[in-house]
Amino acid sequence: MPVICAANPKGGAGKSTTLFTIAATLAHEGASVSIIDADPNHPITDWRNGQSTLKMRVIGGVTESNIRDLIIEEASKSTFVFVDLEGTASRLVSRAIIKADLTLIPLAGSGLEATQAAKAVRLIREVEEDTGKSVNYTLVFNRTNPPPFTRKIERNIADEMRRNNLPVLDTHLYRREAFNAMFVDQLSIYELDGSQVSGLAQAIENAAALTAEVLELLKRMQKAAA
Repeated sequence: MPVICAANPKGGAGKSTTLFTIAATLAHEGASVSIIDADPNHPITDWRNGQSTLKMRVIGGVTESNIRDLIIEEASKSTFVFVDLEGTASRLVSRAIIKADLTLIPLAGSGLEATQAAKAVRLIREVEEDTGKSVNYTLVFNRTNPPPFTRKIERNIADEMRRNNLPVLDTHLYRREAFNAMFVDQLSIYELDGSQVSGLAQAIENAAALTAEVLELLKRMQKAAA
């Protein structure tokens, strides 16, 4: 079963929001989903303590020594396993990347974020050198402005990454109130009140598009491996 992790050595890069949005969308569509919360701030574990009725397993208590076994165990139980990692380049992060089928590198559209994302790419290169195996990864923008308000710097950073042959998802997770409200209200995006959260319909559409592109990428990876 696909294991997807989110890695970026910069804290606050949008790892939890990006990963959780995709996981919640799949769970809402009926897939069995596990999220291993290895972020020291435990944002997804805290979310699970709220009132959401979304069926999704959230596992905490993650350590460097048990991360591998937790991934294997959850992969035997759920169709999709997501791993939310700490914002640092640690052995725990490396172990999760090794076990993952796909590593997402979330970043916002700024020069600083691009620099930190480059460090995540270097970490993946180190994992590949240490294991002798190729690691599937892609960069994914979040907290960017939706068209027609996309900033020039956001377009330039994405174009530069593609010129450097770095994989980048076409779909961004845009700056929407709903993506913050999920953690504030401790509900999934599909349980929020549209009368209280502006742009909710657009956020749901955005979440579905991002999830669909990730699923398509996983399918292409499976074909290539076959």
